[in-house]
Amino acid sequence: MDSRAAEILEERRQKWKSKEVLRRLYSKWYSLIGEWIQPGVVLELGGGSGNLKEFFPYAISSDIVFAPWLDAVFDAQRLPIRDESVSSIVLFDVLHHLPAPALFFSEAERVLRVGGRIVMMEPYVSWSSFLIYKYLHQEGLNLDENSLDRSDSGGTRDPFLGNQALPSLIFKKYREDFLKKYPSLAFIKEDKMDFFTYPLSGGFHHLSFCPAPLYGPLNQIEQLLAPLNSYLAFRMFVVLQKRHLSSSAVSLVAESRES
Repeated sequence: MDSRAAEILEERRQKWKSKEVLRRLYSKWYSLIGEWIQPGVVLELGGGSGNLKEFFPYAISSDIVFAPWLDAVFDAQRLPIRDESVSSIVLFDVLHHLPAPALFFSEAERVLRVGGRIVMMEPYVSWSSFLIYKYLHQEGLNLDENSLDRSDSGGTRDPFLGNQALPSLIFKKYREDFLKKYPSLAFIKEDKMDFFTYPLSGGFHHLSFCPAPLYGPLNQIEQLLAPLNSYLAFRMFVVLQKRHLSSSAVSLVAESRES
């Protein structure tokens, strides 16, 4: 796995260098992420090919597999970090790879200070993106999974596997379950975006069908059609903020998790 992971991550670094449209897309997304990062300790989970560090060099970049450009190697579902010591946790295309996201959110609650944030960019399942994610994307899509019920960390599961539907399931279909399970995590930002340029870019895995000169015009068209994002979007941007809970509320949450 280590040698295969190194090959995959190195291939993505080369794609990053060679595809201008990809860099422009990610620059836009990282700029958005930067607007919501809190001052203090910033922890990136699933750092992969290390692109975030180009924009936020002060971030602590980690992944479950080793790469020389990362600062740490550990599981997002088992964070070796002190309680209430982190101001922001950034996940870019990471949540949908986690075997048990419930473990991650519990850990995030623990390590975030009050006012700290989880900033996430993830796939979004819309009418437009469904067929692409279901039949053309290498990770696939499973709309029947309720990952909030899982308490195992996945063991030796391939970290490059995932379920593109998982963020939409957690934050839409099972939203009430999520809010009951994690009452200290409040939604403060939710956006759906990108439906022309992103799929045409080919991402890190396919050829680009969007020449660099078309990026600007396509981006302008997407902005005009933004009211249709719920039906067309391929991406979702979510920011959660940790809020203070009273001692009685904490006790109720602990009891519900034990039952």
